[in-house]
Amino acid sequence: MQVQFREFSQFDVWFWLEFANVPSEQEKKLVEEVFSSWFFLGKLGGFNAENTQVQETGLELSYMDYDNDAADSTMMSLMHNMGDFEYEGNWGRCWLDLGTSDSIAIDILINSLAQLSKEYVEILQLLIGGENEDWEIDPSYKESLFQDIN
Repeated sequence: MQVQFREFSQFDVWFWLEFANVPSEQEKKLVEEVFSSWFFLGKLGGFNAENTQVQETGLELSYMDYDNDAADSTMMSLMHNMGDFEYEGNWGRCWLDLGTSDSIAIDILINSLAQLSKEYVEILQLLIGGENEDWEIDPSYKESLFQDIN
C-alpha cells in the first residue's frame, strides 16, 4: 500500500483509498470498521502524544508507576467529526475533522490499513488530504454533516 500526503488541514481532511478491485460489501464493512474504531478512539482522546508514559518507559513494564496527575495535566487531543464513507468504482473516501488529536493518530491508521491490505482487502494506495479531480466534492457535504450534529 502506497501512502501519499497531499494538501493537509487537520480540521478538514479527506482520506482516499484506491483498492485493487471494486470492494465487496464485506470488504467495505472491514474498511469502515477500521475508520470507525480509529475515530472513536480519537473522539475519546486516545491519540494524545503528550501522554505516552507506557511507550516512554520501554520494554520493562512490570510495576511501572503511572502518573495520573501528569496524564490529567496534558492538553486534550480530541477528534471532532467524521463523515460517512463513500465509494465510487475501486475508490473509497471519508472526510474527517481530526480536531486537536496528535499526528500519532495518522501513523496508527496507516499501520492498521497496511495490515488490513495484507490480510483482507488489497489497498493500492492511501491518499491523505487534497481532492481527486475525477471525483468532485459537493461543497454542501460538510454543511450537511454539521446540521446532523445539531
